Amino acid sequence: MRNLTLTSGFLLLEFSQIRELQILHFFVFLGLYLITVIGNLLIIFVIALDHHLHRPMYFFLMNLAVSDIGSVSFIQPKSVVNSIMNNNHISYAACVTQVFFIFLFGCSNFTVLTIMAHDRYVAICNPLQYEVIMNKGACIQIITIAWITSILYAVLHTAGTFSISFCSNRVDQFFCEVPKLLKLSCSDLYLVEVGLLAFSCISVFGCFVFIIVTYVWILTTVLKMPSEQGRHKALSTCLPHLLVVSVFVSTGLFAYIRPPNSNSPSGLDLVFAVMYTLLPPMMNPFIYSMRNKEIQTALRKLLSLKHFCDTFPRYIQKCLGLPIIFLPRS
Repeated sequence: MRNLTLTSGFLLLEFSQIRELQILHFFVFLGLYLITVIGNLLIIFVIALDHHLHRPMYFFLMNLAVSDIGSVSFIQPKSVVNSIMNNNHISYAACVTQVFFIFLFGCSNFTVLTIMAHDRYVAICNPLQYEVIMNKGACIQIITIAWITSILYAVLHTAGTFSISFCSNRVDQFFCEVPKLLKLSCSDLYLVEVGLLAFSCISVFGCFVFIIVTYVWILTTVLKMPSEQGRHKALSTCLPHLLVVSVFVSTGLFAYIRPPNSNSPSGLDLVFAVMYTLLPPMMNPFIYSMRNKEIQTALRKLLSLKHFCDTFPRYIQKCLGLPIIFLPRS
């Protein structure tokens, strides 16, 4: 069966077999995908073009936006194309690629969120040392380690998943979700990947606890601030991040915290899969721009045609002279 899977690929779960609903799925998910990509691209361009945002917090936010675009771009387009083409097939190579990038961007997403919690902690609880601790060199090292770790993490899980033999090629999900692939295993090698997933869940829980403890210290410091304006400014930068973390963790753990032989209804799995793959990347730009006055101001400037025409040529010229412009000045 393994040779058959290698040549024929996998059959994914359809949202519906009714043609009208397939067309509806195409337009709805295409629209949601475009909103996600455009929203995150706006965040990237705003941070890149506005020199007032060339600070660590926004540098990490830009990396989060890149991760969000990547995470949806390797899941949603294939699902949208399959719906309009009335086809649920995915090749073996495409499935491997999908699994790799799901883990890559999933890991980078949560890693960046953890780094952003540390950044807020230093900025609020130790402001006098902030420029020293979060300098340009430190930002480069931190984000480089985060992406290298994510790549190694994705390689490990992808190799563990596709080292097994498959008894079937029918995946009970609209993309190549690892727990669903493990249910198709014909050998005990799938236990290795189950162990890796369990370790990943423990690591994610550990990072989540770190973020919660960090924000307890932040909240304690904020409540001690004598200035109401200072408290409001600190909370305006922390609350969006905490909300993003909550949405990401609450929607994502459902699919991976259960054993792979779970017999829960496919419809429920489908709903939660849509939530954790599409909802956090789509909501992140709105959450961050909703309470952040600096991003709102930069967005208004970016959407101003005159300001864009004045700024963009200078930005290109600066890029040619300085390859890295997004980092804070040490």
